[in-house]
Amino acid sequence: MKFRKIIFSRKKLLKTLKELKKQKKKIVFTNGCYDILHIGHIKFLKKAKKYGDVLLVALNSDSSVKKIKGEKRPIIPQRERAEILSALEFVDLLTVFYEPDPYNIIKDIKPDVLVKGGDWPLDKIIGSDIVKKEGGIVKNIKYIKGNSTTEIINKVLKNYS
Repeated sequence: MKFRKIIFSRKKLLKTLKELKKQKKKIVFTNGCYDILHIGHIKFLKKAKKYGDVLLVALNSDSSVKKIKGEKRPIIPQRERAEILSALEFVDLLTVFYEPDPYNIIKDIKPDVLVKGGDWPLDKIIGSDIVKKEGGIVKNIKYIKGNSTTEIINKVLKNYS
């Protein structure tokens, strides 16, 4: 089965993943806000892709980002963040989730590999219990200090206010 990099609804995503799993494709899952895409995001996603055949990125919706990061975020609306991420060659599938955390989507898709940044200790990664129970693995990728959206915003405010 071929798939295009498109923004999948949850229902369509589950159907697509079922087909990919029949083909014995290893599904790698990660999630995040990806507000102001930067080099830290790029390096992280490239490394995440190396853990399997298909990299699925679950993007926090605007309402989810507001709950996590505060009323002034996100800077970039979810539709644009989704389009930017889906244009990256190493992102195979993308979906948006509206909950405050990705637990429910991880429960639905049961990825083979769950990946987060190194700022997340393995025992604190949301959904790791589900992935491990299903025989999958949980990884964290080293965090690159100085590469965060918050740091970029603070630098812009400092230099241009």
